[in-house]
Amino acid sequence: MGELVTRTAAELGALIASGETSAAEVARAHLDRIAAVDGAVGAFLHVDAEGVLAQARAVDDRRAAGEELGPLAGVPVAHKDVFTTRDMPTTAGSKILEGWRPPYDATITRRLREAGLVILGKTNMDEFAMGSSTENSAYRTTHNPWDLARIPGGSSGGSSAAVAAYEAPLATGTDTGGSIRQPAAVTGIVGAKPTYGGSSRYGIVAFASSLDTPGPFARNVLDAALLQDAFSGHDPMDSTSIDRPKPPVVEAARRADVAGLRVGVVKEFAGDGYQPGVSARFAEAVELLESLGAKVVEVSCPNFAHALPAYYLIAPSEASSNLARFDAMRYGLRVGDDGARSAEEVMALTRAAGFGPEVKRRIMLGTYALSSGYYDAYYGKAQQVRTLITRDFERAFEQVDVLVSPTTPTTAFPIGERADDPMAMYLADLCTIPSNLTGNAALSVPCGLADEDGLPVGLQIMAPVLADDRVYRVGAAVEKALEDRWGGPLLAKAPEL
Repeated sequence: MGELVTRTAAELGALIASGETSAAEVARAHLDRIAAVDGAVGAFLHVDAEGVLAQARAVDDRRAAGEELGPLAGVPVAHKDVFTTRDMPTTAGSKILEGWRPPYDATITRRLREAGLVILGKTNMDEFAMGSSTENSAYRTTHNPWDLARIPGGSSGGSSAAVAAYEAPLATGTDTGGSIRQPAAVTGIVGAKPTYGGSSRYGIVAFASSLDTPGPFARNVLDAALLQDAFSGHDPMDSTSIDRPKPPVVEAARRADVAGLRVGVVKEFAGDGYQPGVSARFAEAVELLESLGAKVVEVSCPNFAHALPAYYLIAPSEASSNLARFDAMRYGLRVGDDGARSAEEVMALTRAAGFGPEVKRRIMLGTYALSSGYYDAYYGKAQQVRTLITRDFERAFEQVDVLVSPTTPTTAFPIGERADDPMAMYLADLCTIPSNLTGNAALSVPCGLADEDGLPVGLQIMAPVLADDRVYRVGAAVEKALEDRWGGPLLAKAPEL
């Protein structure tokens, strides 16, 4: 493995800025790494090597011309295939969008380009971001770099695997029910869900519009903060975007201090269903926080127990509405258009062929929940539960500054183990879903390896809306203390591919 691919994003940015290396050299090193290992990992759906090198040379030219560039200029990033990109296909992991080249960039894509980041390609994902294992992709299975027989999490599993396999120092993802934090946890990296509305949804292929949240992946907390800072902020193209100053996440990540902070341990996120090794590493992380000067208390959030069923009514309902646009009439796949069939027949044939089983399952669930006679009993009740969960968070944050829990109840499970058991699959997001329902900030940071299987465990840190800096501050403090104890980052313990 070359030296450049093991450097942090902050280090790469500094090396490029100082002239010790070039953006083109860094891009070549990562393209070589992708060529060497992605056949086994399966993180990417699309890589355009010539396009990558052209982007990198353009950054080098901008710097040579004296242009002042940001701290991540020239640093490669893997981009989840849910963000529109005018120069690359955008499929959302679905056959219904196979080969589609959008006429515009998502706001996140545009901001990455403006900051000088080099987009390596588009990463694999569960179709339309519906899944927790990336097994629902219509194109390929992505493998966990720690154990190629296991899942890399989902729906942003291509992005998490790319970062964990040193194919990219940074990656983007979206988090609708845990789709950044859960993959980060099971691949031993850092993943953050910003405050809802803090990062733009414009140009994201929508799953559930009141939940979808773009966020960063990285191998350390500072890099994640730098990436979030580069692409976040108000966007007039997104009606849900918050017109407020960005939280000082980079400053908080550099502070890395929890002295005097009040940390709440969520009582409900423990017990049956939690792998012993996950519970053990979480308990050690809580003890570590206390040793660093935090005041730790137990906090009860009783309505969190209802978050999972509420989510699986709200998210499919929004998906049912959002995915109605894929109708074979305007773009994407079209099946059976032989001139003899009606538009309705072509639409039905196309959706039957273009959507995978999990997407169809959620569309049907959502359509039923929104249907006449059932709306109040299902969708309406789920929204009421959402309000109760919001109140639980509000009461909790009156007592503490942040909440902590395991990110996910288990380590990465074997590929195929839960493929025929949707409920078992959904339980992977048990701890992450409440923050999506309420929109507050949350982050996963590695906290060790489970004794049973030697696989990574994640610590989830949750903070109030627009207090994203708190999750970075706590995450960076935990990371520093654990790396001092381990003698380096957790990812260094992963087997070489």
